[in-house]
Amino acid sequence: MSTIEDTGAGQAHLLAAARGGDRAAFDALVAPHRRALHLHCYRMLGSIDQADDATQETLLRAWRGLAGYEGRAPLHHWLHRIATMACLRAAERRERLPAVHADITYLQPCPDSLLDPALIAERREAVALAFIAALQLLPPAQRAVVILREVLSWSAAEVAELLGLSVPAVNSSLQRGRAALRAHDTRPPRPLIDYERRLLRRFVRAWELRDIDGLAALLRDDVILRMPPEAAEFAGRAAVVEFFATRPAGGRLDLIELVEVAANGQPALAAYLPDDAGACRGFGIMVLSLTAQGVAEIVGFPDQELFRRFGLPMERRIRRDR
Repeated sequence: MSTIEDTGAGQAHLLAAARGGDRAAFDALVAPHRRALHLHCYRMLGSIDQADDATQETLLRAWRGLAGYEGRAPLHHWLHRIATMACLRAAERRERLPAVHADITYLQPCPDSLLDPALIAERREAVALAFIAALQLLPPAQRAVVILREVLSWSAAEVAELLGLSVPAVNSSLQRGRAALRAHDTRPPRPLIDYERRLLRRFVRAWELRDIDGLAALLRDDVILRMPPEAAEFAGRAAVVEFFATRPAGGRLDLIELVEVAANGQPALAAYLPDDAGACRGFGIMVLSLTAQGVAEIVGFPDQELFRRFGLPMERRIRRDR
């Protein structure tokens, strides 16, 4: 048996206690890996809710199967093996593989509060919503190959052993997956943090003023608006502008309050709609992809439950200057 991943006697003691049936010791043992496991499940499944379920299944299976962990690989590696298989089972339960972005009805944004700040700073593209969505267009096994090889840096032999494939099959699947991801890649070519802040402020200001022309000027010619779980997709500046001018609150954008948040390492906006009782109620979250040429993509999620995920109140008082 090779050495067990630890930071000293404390980790070895936790492992021994957990193997002896101490659930508290097991929880302490896996606690440092929970966030990474959840993110892995989110990449695999594209849904925070489903990632929750897969993470819980992973930890339950790990607890029940801890006696089978021999320490030949680091603990986090063993846990990711379990998580990958849990996600593949969850993906197989879905009715069909989405063919285009509009088919990804289960897609959800991931609040930055659930992500490692260092990951956002160093590899923001690995959590970008466009990357998560593009992964969902790959067959589940190919998705696992891409994530394990490209994101987690597993060897082809390790992936092959886990998925029951040959090494050449893994390499072939990886190449096909890379090509498919490039075809659907709408991510900015580089981080534009300062520019994004300025552009987001201009977007919010134009929204508050109901300045449709001002909003239009901030959009790229090829901007795309999506709203999962709806299949509707609005492509091009004219279509997106018409939507904003007529649909949200009947075009009265000035009545909708926007609150800046962050999701998938990207700027996002929480939208509150007014009601007759004098309150703004949470309606949905918009995640924006911003480039030097303007807004490239807006993905809106009309899901009130997301406000809890983002730590936002469900209601806000209507601003007096509205």
